[in-house]
Amino acid sequence: MFRFRRNKKAKEDTPDAEMSFWDHLEALRWHLIRSVIAILVFTTLGLIFKDFLFDTIILAPKRSDFITNRILCWLGQKINIDYFCVNDFNLKLINTEMAGQFTTYMNVSIVAGLILAIPFILWEIWKFIKPALKEKEIRYSKSFVLVTSVLFFSGVLFAYFVVVPMMVNFLGKYKVSESVDNYINLGSYIGTVTNLTFAVGCIFEFPVLVYFLTKVGILNPAFLRKYRRHIIVLILIIAAIITPPDMFSQILVSIPLYGLYEMSIYISQRIYNKRKREEEAVDR
Repeated sequence: MFRFRRNKKAKEDTPDAEMSFWDHLEALRWHLIRSVIAILVFTTLGLIFKDFLFDTIILAPKRSDFITNRILCWLGQKINIDYFCVNDFNLKLINTEMAGQFTTYMNVSIVAGLILAIPFILWEIWKFIKPALKEKEIRYSKSFVLVTSVLFFSGVLFAYFVVVPMMVNFLGKYKVSESVDNYINLGSYIGTVTNLTFAVGCIFEFPVLVYFLTKVGILNPAFLRKYRRHIIVLILIIAAIITPPDMFSQILVSIPLYGLYEMSIYISQRIYNKRKREEEAVDR
């Protein structure tokens, strides 16, 4: 039977120094249950505060008085680019399905519950892997939940306040002909906002991914530096896809993404140097 070694200080309910495979699955089950409960709690809050969730948060980026739209308009006036001013922007949303609005209401509440429950889910993940860590690894990984949560919510806020307003403004106003008006389906708008926000939040977790890949020896800083130019091109392509076709918007989105990559190189270098020192100490 496969045995899972536990750290002595990481014991929870099992008095033995080892957990069997089935004990390990039982522990995983309870971590999953607590994670689902956290999602359900926040989903319920989303269901209760429907007006705030939709009118104040989800539908806000399409209005001209949204804070980002007002800032972009101010910047546009300063650099003489009227394109950024969306004072006359009025995105029309329609619903074409009988249960469309109710389905959207449920889906958005679930997504909101998932996003808000991320710190609790990460905490349960850390608690699950903690028994397999050494005391030194536990000490270094205590900030895992905080750092990962901060990165994720930074990505969510960046997407919501920067990427989403620019994309909604561009796609909502774009026309192949003046004789064709835009009436955006509610599901299409909601899907764009929620999917993009969640995706960018996950992209901001890249430094954490680099940390673990470097830790296990799959990545190293030399590899990341070697492909820096390729990554810059990839970042510019991504920025060009998710922003309006102007240089200012692309640069505005590209800078944080490139900053994440440079942060990842720095993290990888520190982990790599530390592993090398430990290997040299063992050889001595």
